[in-house]
Amino acid sequence: MAGLPQKEGVEPIVMPKWGLAMQEGMLAEWHVEEGAMIAKGQEIMDIETSKIANVFESPIAGILRRRVVTAGETVPVGALLAVCAESRVADADLDAYVTEFQANFVPETDDEAGGPEPQFVDVQGRRLRYVRQGEGQGSPVLFIHGFGGDYLTWMFNQPVLAEANTTYALELPGHGASSKDVGEASVDFMTATVVGFMDALDIAKAHLVAHSLGGAIILDLASRHGDRAASLTMVCPAGLGPDINMTFIEGFMREKRGKKLKPFLEMLVADPAAVTREMIEEVLKYKRLDGVEAALGKIAAACFDGGQQSQVLRDKLDGIAMPVQVIWGAEDRIVPPSHAAGLPASIKVALVANAGHIVQMEKSGEVNALLQGWIAR
Repeated sequence: MAGLPQKEGVEPIVMPKWGLAMQEGMLAEWHVEEGAMIAKGQEIMDIETSKIANVFESPIAGILRRRVVTAGETVPVGALLAVCAESRVADADLDAYVTEFQANFVPETDDEAGGPEPQFVDVQGRRLRYVRQGEGQGSPVLFIHGFGGDYLTWMFNQPVLAEANTTYALELPGHGASSKDVGEASVDFMTATVVGFMDALDIAKAHLVAHSLGGAIILDLASRHGDRAASLTMVCPAGLGPDINMTFIEGFMREKRGKKLKPFLEMLVADPAAVTREMIEEVLKYKRLDGVEAALGKIAAACFDGGQQSQVLRDKLDGIAMPVQVIWGAEDRIVPPSHAAGLPASIKVALVANAGHIVQMEKSGEVNALLQGWIAR
């Protein structure tokens, strides 16, 4: 790594940068002891960010010789968490490496840490926010969030896909900093909005990656505008069956205090500990924005009328030609994974263990591998 001390046989593990705004993280728990042989991709610790607590998969393989940061400690992005080293490296040399790293490490400034700035575009008379990240040949990747989400739904995924692709994370009407005018608020309306967004940015065709309600939107889009979709990845999608957890939907919309909102946000994950205080505050901050309450209520009435999904688009899968994969958290309590049963044989289905409805955040490493492999096809 550029700017880090170099010593043969020694490799650092540093605090990752998850999402554009992340500047620090708290090491919540270690899963490996010093002296253990670790594999690349192995879950070695839990890190808590302002958005969610997440497992950290080792970027390298080797012997974990030093755990530099202890559980409960908060450090900046890029700070030294641990050191892997070959057994031939002497303890004194290892200590000297850690000392040199710590003495020369300079955290990112606010300007350096900012990354790509969100941008705005007018689509059909509405101002929509999006984040563009990365450069790449071929069709770009367009991320679509679900009910109540925003571009940070993809904070662990967009930067990884942006290493090889141009990527866009769009905030639908009623969400994030986009216009709170949601029109008729139906899947049809959201589909037309996404197509309008692609037109406004001259995106002829994209790999469409969508979560929850977004899954129904991109399936509808592919059935109507097949030439605009290079592939589909639907993550815990709506649109494949009638069931929806209305207890969650109603509680998410209703509760305005953190203590009462927390149990509903915990329904999103397999491990309730993943829901942080900062995550709750971010949701409450969004819900306090002018027009959000009415917008969410209108979307819920249009898309979940009578306590069920208003549009089941499962039959549309038979008529689309582009590759389709479905990724589902095995413990999803919002939209049941059983909706993935009996899909056409051409559709790849991946069921991710120990994950709930926001599997792309809970198990980002597994989901990113599935996304990269799919899009690279």
